[in-house]
Amino acid sequence: MDKDYIKIFEETKALMYGHFVLSSGLHSDTYFQCAKVLQYPKYLSMFGEILAEKFSSFEIDKVISPAIGGIVLGTEVGRRLNKKTIFSERVDGSMKLRRGFNIMKDEKILIIEDVLSTGGSIKEVIKLIEKFGGNLVGVGVIVDRSLEPVFIHNNFFSITNQKAKIFDKNNIPDNLKDTPAIKPGSNTVVSDAIELD
Repeated sequence: MDKDYIKIFEETKALMYGHFVLSSGLHSDTYFQCAKVLQYPKYLSMFGEILAEKFSSFEIDKVISPAIGGIVLGTEVGRRLNKKTIFSERVDGSMKLRRGFNIMKDEKILIIEDVLSTGGSIKEVIKLIEKFGGNLVGVGVIVDRSLEPVFIHNNFFSITNQKAKIFDKNNIPDNLKDTPAIKPGSNTVVSDAIELD
């Protein structure tokens, strides 16, 4: 990851170090919470400008972001591109359009998300776009933290990369074993997270 971005993420506590249990159930010694950096207007503006500039030459009708992480950033990119901005949200386990949002047949859609981890949410939004007959023109994120290369789209762009170290609960390194594990988003210690077989 570019050193300047690391400094920004650390200063805003977006990049955290410790012992974390991810939503996948795997463990990591770092966690990236993009909302922490995007709460600062100067950084929201900076990242929004970079992404908008990247896609400024594309023909775009609408920007969409998966809720909730991508909404603020997607809105900023849409504002800079002067395009309508909508978001999808998870309802009963699957991504849906609500609140009167729609995607028209053949509309050219840009997906903006804060972080790429497994690509699951973005892929769900892609399916949603396809379902309504829209055309995906590109995908932009601030941070690609995928462990393995994830093909998203030919016009995929990430501002920076952050490769986290991920561990199975049975292969936690010695330096993390005695550190209580936190489940990000809940701010609670996961009592059984450090039990080893």
